[in-house]
Amino acid sequence: MVDATAPSENNALLRHAAATGNATTAVVLAASCDALSAYGKFTTIHAPAQSPEWVAAWIETSKPDAILATLSANGRPVMSLALEVVREGPFRIARFLGGKHANGNFPAADSNWLAAASADDISLLVRAIGTARPDIDLVAFDRLFSDLDGLPNPLLRLPSAPSPNLALAVDLDGGFERVLTRTSGKKKRKRHRSQERKYEALGGARRTMATTTVEANAMLDAFFAMKEQRFGAMGITDVFAETNVRTFFRKLFVDALASEHPSFVLHGLEVGGKYRAVTGSSRAGNRLICEFGAISDDELAHASPGEYLFFDNISEACGQGFGVYDFSVGDEPYKRQWCDLEIQHADVLAPLTAKGRVYALGLRSLSRAKSVVKNNDRMWALIKRLRSGVRGKPAAAAPPEED
Repeated sequence: MVDATAPSENNALLRHAAATGNATTAVVLAASCDALSAYGKFTTIHAPAQSPEWVAAWIETSKPDAILATLSANGRPVMSLALEVVREGPFRIARFLGGKHANGNFPAADSNWLAAASADDISLLVRAIGTARPDIDLVAFDRLFSDLDGLPNPLLRLPSAPSPNLALAVDLDGGFERVLTRTSGKKKRKRHRSQERKYEALGGARRTMATTTVEANAMLDAFFAMKEQRFGAMGITDVFAETNVRTFFRKLFVDALASEHPSFVLHGLEVGGKYRAVTGSSRAGNRLICEFGAISDDELAHASPGEYLFFDNISEACGQGFGVYDFSVGDEPYKRQWCDLEIQHADVLAPLTAKGRVYALGLRSLSRAKSVVKNNDRMWALIKRLRSGVRGKPAAAAPPEED
């Protein structure tokens, strides 16, 4: 049985109490300043896109229709979700903040509670969202990690399906030398030295991590320009083009500089006074996750500055004690050169209305179709060539980007 108080006039608060064995309750709040200040304070684990830093930055810069949903057990908060409500055609969807930029998702949670989490607990929270916001047709938990640092994802207590895009990662166990022995290390070292000699002809290479606002903004300026050019050449919509998205990433990475151990870091490879490759990474438990990366399409593209930067990034991640270097979503050849782990994310679709059930059925069918195409190398290669030919622009040869 579920008992709910009536929502306040501005729909800012709705409470549900379920008569379950562990006295589980769910609270759904509009993302007010007070609610945001309390978000995640109890948590011991979360993926980057559900971190307090990500949530606060996205809400401040994108001004979404956002809600914060919290599950409590015996009066103690154990899990929180930060979601944005967006319109997709005639449907309203609640999804993770950041849309396609939010990958490898895992809610903010108390790690001691995760083993006890049940499908009833998660269903209670979903129902509370539907009662608080009856205009929402579907709650979509996309691209979910199955586990984080060995702890199970509670959202996967609900029925799920594989996401159409694989994520690839490097097992860092044993350190960088062990990584190289598993991934043609002798060839990689030789290639790295050859690239270095080419860069020396232009004054040498300098790999840096942004430690000031000026450095962070310079790296992001370079990254956005690289991405715009590259996506244009591939005939892909530039998901970093919108002003609010660029402002969000600037705030996220600049604000992180104030922390002694920042959760979000930028690395750049500078050759001849110009950034030739940039990566933006997040730190999540024992994982260093490459959230994005790009290279400059210029006279040095043939020397693969992205490959050079990844070599140093992975080496540093080993030295810092990370267990996994995660390339995030997208199965591409340049990732396969390093990766020995395939990560299958999962999607959970929880309809709240009849319209939502219809839309969920369509989304599941679309996801299965994408999986068929992307798991067929010849078909996927043909689609990418056609896409580039129809919408793209000529570009110099460069490592492919995920989409």
